[in-house]
Amino acid sequence: MPDFALGLAALGRPAYLNLGRAGALPAHRDVDAMRAACHAVLDAAYAAGVRRVDAARSYGRAEEFLAGWLADRGHRDVRVSSKWGYAYVGGWRRDAGTHEVKEHSLARFTRQWGETRGLLGTAVELYQVHSLTDDSPLFGDPELLAALGELRDSGVRLGFSTSGPRQARTVRRALELEVGGRRLFDAVQSTWNVLETSVGPALAWARESGAEVFVKEALANGRLAVDPPPEVRARAAAHGVGPDAIALAAAGAQPWADVVLSGAASADQLRANLRARDVDLPPDAFDLAEEPDRYWATRSSLAWD
Repeated sequence: MPDFALGLAALGRPAYLNLGRAGALPAHRDVDAMRAACHAVLDAAYAAGVRRVDAARSYGRAEEFLAGWLADRGHRDVRVSSKWGYAYVGGWRRDAGTHEVKEHSLARFTRQWGETRGLLGTAVELYQVHSLTDDSPLFGDPELLAALGELRDSGVRLGFSTSGPRQARTVRRALELEVGGRRLFDAVQSTWNVLETSVGPALAWARESGAEVFVKEALANGRLAVDPPPEVRARAAAHGVGPDAIALAAAGAQPWADVVLSGAASADQLRANLRARDVDLPPDAFDLAEEPDRYWATRSSLAWD
């Protein structure tokens, strides 16, 4: 079983497109309540042996909450990754018309890296381009690529996350990027779950090439926990765990997976997710994959709450 990481997408802002999140969070989601909820899940993760935490500039105040928690607890063995490219514009409103806006530009990178470093200092070991796609302007921006190369050369590892039906193309194109005669990125974070497996061969190639592979959205934004297919539900019953643990175990069973992210919104959800450690599945345990365009259209239709 690979490492588990706690992703803070659901804990740094009052709204997110994740089914099953609403009942796990405080009814009144002001900043203090969300900070307390975030710290409670971080405490549960640390107690359970999780030593990786993943944030992003667009996750509301996630970096701020994480920085406060690290300072309060004094933990020095937590491996922090964060992401730049999206900006949070939701104004701390659950009903905001737009919650985040993407821009892969030198100005956005420079500003957001400064913000991340200001909050988390040297705790950040991996800084990722958020939701890179194969048509991103990043690929044709020599000034941005040079700035990223400088950050890499300073000792901060660089990676990228992917989304959308052409993830595989993005993985291959991004891992072939070189700056100063060296590969720019050495980590990739992609969506893989039993409903969306299309990026799998590209992630296997990435792992073989020496990149670290993170799996995100293994629960399909909550779909596999809230309304799982009968096959997932049956496996859960057979193992005495929830469908969330089965879905995470299926991701962890992939031989190329180094780290699997949990997006738990409460300590109870996290503990249920981590029951995946007790489940041993073969890599081909399920044959449930949807056509990628259909999967991503369904994801886009989920409501932020």
